[in-house]
Amino acid sequence: MSNNKTASDNSDSEQVLNEDFISDSEQILRKDFISGSSTSLLNIQENFVPDSPLINPQYNNVSSKKSNSFIKKSFFFALGSTFVLSIFLISNFLTEKKAQVKSDGPINVILMISDGFGPASETMARQFYQSTNRLPASWKSPLDDILVGSSRTQSSDSLITDSAAGATAFSCAMKSYNGAIAVDPSKKACGTILEAAKLKGMLTGLVATSRITHATPGSFSAHVINRDMEDLIAQYQIGNFSLGPVVDLMFGGGRCFFLPNSDINSCRKDNRDLISEAQNKGFTAISSIEQLNSLNSNQKLPLMGLFSGSHMDYEIDRDPLKQPSLSSMADKAIKILSESSSKTSTGFFLMIEGSRIDMAAHSNDPATHIREIISYWDTVKLVRNFVDKNPNTVVVSVSDHETGGLSVARQLGPEYPDYLWNPKALINVKMSIENISKKLLYFFNDNQNSNLDAKREFVKNVVFTKWLQVHEFEKEEVEALTTAEKSTILRQHLSDIISKRALLGWATHGHSAVDVNLYAYGYQSSQLRGNNENSDIGSFIKNILNLDLESVTKLISNDPTVQKTPFSSSEWLG
Repeated sequence: MSNNKTASDNSDSEQVLNEDFISDSEQILRKDFISGSSTSLLNIQENFVPDSPLINPQYNNVSSKKSNSFIKKSFFFALGSTFVLSIFLISNFLTEKKAQVKSDGPINVILMISDGFGPASETMARQFYQSTNRLPASWKSPLDDILVGSSRTQSSDSLITDSAAGATAFSCAMKSYNGAIAVDPSKKACGTILEAAKLKGMLTGLVATSRITHATPGSFSAHVINRDMEDLIAQYQIGNFSLGPVVDLMFGGGRCFFLPNSDINSCRKDNRDLISEAQNKGFTAISSIEQLNSLNSNQKLPLMGLFSGSHMDYEIDRDPLKQPSLSSMADKAIKILSESSSKTSTGFFLMIEGSRIDMAAHSNDPATHIREIISYWDTVKLVRNFVDKNPNTVVVSVSDHETGGLSVARQLGPEYPDYLWNPKALINVKMSIENISKKLLYFFNDNQNSNLDAKREFVKNVVFTKWLQVHEFEKEEVEALTTAEKSTILRQHLSDIISKRALLGWATHGHSAVDVNLYAYGYQSSQLRGNNENSDIGSFIKNILNLDLESVTKLISNDPTVQKTPFSSSEWLG
């Protein structure tokens, strides 16, 4: 092939395209805009032959009349574009104004945190939901049309945050180090927006599907230098220190950190019975779904509902007769806080966390991850309905970080891949990877004397065929599950079995540094447009509620931040 270039070969992107090229493309765009067509830029280029001295030498012979024609076309196009843009901006303003009504009364803030939920996860869940429910591609999740921007996630000591530092950025409106629970980089307690709201006379609440003592809820209600100090976090949450009880309502898991060490279900290192201590401080304590369902909106506060020993079950594993969903806990919390605050005209602050979105991503478990996201959507939907009826309320939904480095695509071999992924591979998975690995290890332990063939049959007939609904599998896959002896190894093999069939990729079992989506709806929500630091979200809440975090910080300066009893590191940082 010759290396000699003709004039028509010199169409580098650095060169300015000729005026008539632009004019013709504008004509097509205008025609498509009016007709509703969706011609792509690629198709536009196929619809005409450009006349440019850089592309076609014959263009040099064209008279100057063509330039005059272009000026006229450009004027009318600019005029039309201005008109269309004006209509769009007015329409957008009127739509937004509905949710931006100036508050005549107390302001409510509902902060929703979708732990570990990145932009790719929203795409994956949306496309899964669309395809499995035969919805059009234009269908939107409850989050999609309240997207206002994005949030940066790095902590004070790392480009990749953990959940403790991420939540502290929201709660204290400042960045801190990984592992910090509402303490600053020098390990001194920082006042939180929940504490400041309580001291202002507002009602406060925490709802989570993790242990209520876990990193995110802990960062709004306690002050410890290490996130694993959950004994001390629980003591803060029942009001042991200088501020007294600051959380009016707590729903979630983690009962084990409130039980004395003498109880077989306890995970405390001391013998304190914090449930009894909380009841002595006026708390109503509940632990069953029946008790939750029996509560009415005028329930006396403070109220503590701990519905599992540790984290609550994944949605894919949850028995609806034994544990409440995130949306049912949030619904009850909003009704109680709204009713109680209406009597005092003080408003309320509520933090709701979809905690286990993150944990499923740590396991690289796409089927479980998606179900947690859909459960979170259900909660967003009911919160938005509340905001529509209470325009003095704002809901902010944001993630502390992304988990898993998810890519909604996967190349399985050296050949150039097809552009697709397979949601159908996730539809019939019956339980979480975490649950499958537990059950499989139990089976192996109970059948230690069985030969490998018996174990292989169990893997093929139960794990693949029944639990994963996979009916075609490789010998190597069966062998990998049959011979695995540790939960972490089993989880990795199970993740690969599911993700390969769905054509999904994972870069890590940890977190990533990617910016996360920021959603907001209601009172003053437009202030969050654009790309924000995570600490800016805390500042936004502080400012619209007129909270004094500095005074709170002074009040708690002598409270303990170090747990005296031993503590151990989490299996997954989160």
